Amino acid sequence: MKCLIIAAGQGRRLSAKGDSKPLIPLLGLSLIERVILTANKAGLTDFYVVTGYNGEKVRRFLDRFSWRKNVKITHITNEEWDKENGISILKAKDVLKENFILMMSDHIFDESILVKLKDKKIADDEIILVVDYNIKANKLVDVDDATKVIVKNNKIVDIGKNIKKYNAWDTGIFLCSPAIFSAIEESSGNGDASLTGGVRVLAKKGKAKILDIKDGFWIDVDDEGAFKKAEGKLLGTLEKPSDGPISRYLNRPVSTRISKYLVKTNITPNHISFFSFVLCCIGAFFFFLGEYSYLLFGAILAQVSSIVDGCDGEIARLKFQETEFGAWFDAVLDRYADAFLLFGLTYYVYFPSGDLLYFFVGFLAIIGTFMNSYTADKYDGLMKKKIGSKGHYFRMGRDVRMFIIFVFAILSIRFLFLGEMVNLPFLAILFIAILMNAENIRRIIVLYKNG
Repeated sequence: MKCLIIAAGQGRRLSAKGDSKPLIPLLGLSLIERVILTANKAGLTDFYVVTGYNGEKVRRFLDRFSWRKNVKITHITNEEWDKENGISILKAKDVLKENFILMMSDHIFDESILVKLKDKKIADDEIILVVDYNIKANKLVDVDDATKVIVKNNKIVDIGKNIKKYNAWDTGIFLCSPAIFSAIEESSGNGDASLTGGVRVLAKKGKAKILDIKDGFWIDVDDEGAFKKAEGKLLGTLEKPSDGPISRYLNRPVSTRISKYLVKTNITPNHISFFSFVLCCIGAFFFFLGEYSYLLFGAILAQVSSIVDGCDGEIARLKFQETEFGAWFDAVLDRYADAFLLFGLTYYVYFPSGDLLYFFVGFLAIIGTFMNSYTADKYDGLMKKKIGSKGHYFRMGRDVRMFIIFVFAILSIRFLFLGEMVNLPFLAILFIAILMNAENIRRIIVLYKNG
């Protein structure tokens, strides 16, 4: 399916951030890159972009982007960009002869919306507008600037910015038949050459259907206030259903703040994965040195590594750089780092006394950790099927192990000051051995009960 993107306007209210609104960067990618890559992730591959203001600059940028990402982009020029937005759509009349997706270059949204929309069926004289019924709960919308919609029986009754009583927002995402062109032309003949005018014409004929956004999100990035909201929303979507309790409530709030700045650099997710691995290995090295001060420093490095380890996936999702290799590479490095860290801690508690019990418990912690990773594959797959991609489920994993080591190392300070001899590093290993193996058994039971 072809996709038409309107990118012809000037965007005066965001002029402080750039002289071409579609090219204004939002968390490492320009607005129009985000729109195209989101649509591409949803399965769209053939894009038609209408440019106007500062059009030559935007077209040059898109040509480079098209070559880098191997995405087909056809340029359409609107010299009348300062007129109503329906003119931009009419410029595509001669090249779009079949149904197409229509979007705005400054609307950020969830790709799940397009996944549902592109498979909808419409007649030759119909359109579908994606609407948002959350008119009270959605805090991303500028009420004064948003286009309001009155919907009845899944069809648009009226649409416009000045409607006083309404029950939905216009998200600016459409599935259109070529009938939209004649509708805009008809509306233009009555003095309104806007897209909204064309939709209103089709609505009066009962030809404007709707699709509910449901739990998806969208935002019109039209001014600096909306820009900040869009940043916050995108960062807020970085949580994963598989996040453990430490990752969700401690690591992720810190890592997203780091990622907010890393997305502006050329650092790749694989760079971050390797850096996190190195930090963890350095922490393990300090465990082998055998003094408490080294233990504390190593534990701090391990916890920092755990936080940084979340940034690779966040950068990948924010910049659409997710790859199967990247996920696998990160997992491999994590297993090596886990082994070095737990073996280093085992050595720390075993070496002074030579007690084989310490060595045995360390072995149980290491094998439990490795099996924790192995059982996660089937367990995570089952949980995602049961709760969907946006829920959370209980999971004990790497974030918890790292935090246990960190906390027990910090607690050792208190006992040192009190002169009490408590082998907290050993208790940390014992706790990890019990917790990880118990978690593995729990997952096996859950998987067995679910067939």
